[in-house]
Amino acid sequence: MAGYGARVVVPIDLKKKPWEQKHPLHNRWHPDIPAVAEVKEGELFRVEMVDFSGGGITKDYSADDVKHADPSIVSYSSIFCLSVSNSNFYCWCLKANTSMKNNSSKSNVRHKFTLLEHRTFPIDFLPTFSSMAPTPRLVVPIDLKKKPWEQTLPLHNRWHPEIPSVADVEVGEVFRVEMVDWTGGIIKDDDSATDVKFIDLSTVHYLSGPIRVVDKDGIPAKPGDLLAVEICNLGPLPGDEWGYTATFDRENGGGFLTDHFPCATKAIWYFEGIYAYSPHIPGVRFPGLTHPGIIGTAPSMELLNIWNEREREVEENGHKSLKLCEVLHSRPLANLPSTKGCHLGKITKGTAEWEKIAKEAARTIPGRENGGNCDIKNLSRGSKIYLPVFVEGANFSTGDMHFSQGDGEVAFCGAIEMSGFLELKCEIIRDGMKEYLTPMGPTPLHVNPIFEIGPVEPRFSEWLVFEGISVDETGRQHFLDASVAYKRAVLNAIDYLSKFGYSKEQIYLLLSCCPCEGRISGIVDSPNALATLAIPTAIFDQDIRPKTGKVPVGPRLVRKPDVLRCTYDGNLPTTKNPAALM
Repeated sequence: MAGYGARVVVPIDLKKKPWEQKHPLHNRWHPDIPAVAEVKEGELFRVEMVDFSGGGITKDYSADDVKHADPSIVSYSSIFCLSVSNSNFYCWCLKANTSMKNNSSKSNVRHKFTLLEHRTFPIDFLPTFSSMAPTPRLVVPIDLKKKPWEQTLPLHNRWHPEIPSVADVEVGEVFRVEMVDWTGGIIKDDDSATDVKFIDLSTVHYLSGPIRVVDKDGIPAKPGDLLAVEICNLGPLPGDEWGYTATFDRENGGGFLTDHFPCATKAIWYFEGIYAYSPHIPGVRFPGLTHPGIIGTAPSMELLNIWNEREREVEENGHKSLKLCEVLHSRPLANLPSTKGCHLGKITKGTAEWEKIAKEAARTIPGRENGGNCDIKNLSRGSKIYLPVFVEGANFSTGDMHFSQGDGEVAFCGAIEMSGFLELKCEIIRDGMKEYLTPMGPTPLHVNPIFEIGPVEPRFSEWLVFEGISVDETGRQHFLDASVAYKRAVLNAIDYLSKFGYSKEQIYLLLSCCPCEGRISGIVDSPNALATLAIPTAIFDQDIRPKTGKVPVGPRLVRKPDVLRCTYDGNLPTTKNPAALM
């Protein structure tokens, strides 16, 4: 695909009057008003517009502009789109759909425009009011033509208390943070999965920050405080509206089902407003619940040492002591500190300071007490995250933007990964850790964040739900093991949905990134834990429910496109269910 995003067919210059625009606006209906642009069927296009008064209502503390407004001039329209009564600048993203009635004549052509997304931007018509504008301040810019370490504010891919902050923000301030995709641009929009197979995973995740937070008096957040981070807005970076879902080679990262799917695979997704579709997984389309996979505060040195000690124990002895390692085959068991691939933001590589910190700094792979890589798909617009503060200023970082993700992100590289931006607002709750968080461990540092779900989520009314119990593929019983149960639920869903014209690799990637809901439905009825995976049926272009008779077949269900894949060159055994459709 040569470009991403919508073509602007009606631009708006907010410094000009409605009749001074490149395509002058109109405020009457008449058949002889000429069109100002043409769009093709199926084309994604963008229409910008002024507020309905054409800028007559301004941002001040007076209603005189409303009292003396001339009602004869409203509403100003961009082609066919009426704006609404609000002193904002509106942008609508539309897609044209054309249908013919009886295919007989042009008079029977029906035009329908699908609203894919709309965004509201504050107006700044008058310089007098610029100080009142809530336009977010850009604190971490990203240039996608540069590497993560070449950015104006270099990115980092480790947690450590001594990684210096790159910006200060004040509580109540709305600010904007831009970020690269989690690999820093390694995965490309192309026709090969070799970039996935040979990726150097020592370099991920690339994070924007750290960002230091201070109160209205300039006093920074203190250890023991809670940092409340509200997500005001988010999305892909303009001009980069695409993403990918992938599974890693079993010898290089693997995934939740790596013993079943050892090959590196990749699917590319394109965005149409709030919707995503993939040429590699045809027949599905769904709205995204965009969110950051990672948002977290810097650990203290004491907490960092706790992480490294307990994770080193798992990596060194877990193969013998942990029974779950016999069923879940992702390796390594823990990603310990390593200088390989390490980037520490503004700290120059190769210096004594860099060498010291790189040997201590924690990898960003798991979620921990500081938040981090929690991959909670519900942290979208309107959400608020309450993060423990362990160092002065909180020094929080964020990254790993997802257009959409299924619960569990089972493919590991498994959301729709993308570059993106967050517009955030922070609050400091003094001594909030002690007041609201109860330690679940030997020190006061053993706490976990809490969060509020925002009010904006896709709405689905019909779901197909798959169960799994804690019995593995060999028939071996496990005791109340939710991981084994969820693995079984995912495998059951893959085996079922592959009957409808999909490869199993397509369904594996789909379940990792579509808005499916995973649940621990039972955890007390010994010996089985019960996990469920609910899939919204509306994302498919066919009915996937069981019905009387055989599963539908035919040319339409033979999916010629498939995911991009590489061969698996290793010699580790692959797990297969002999009773399942191959």
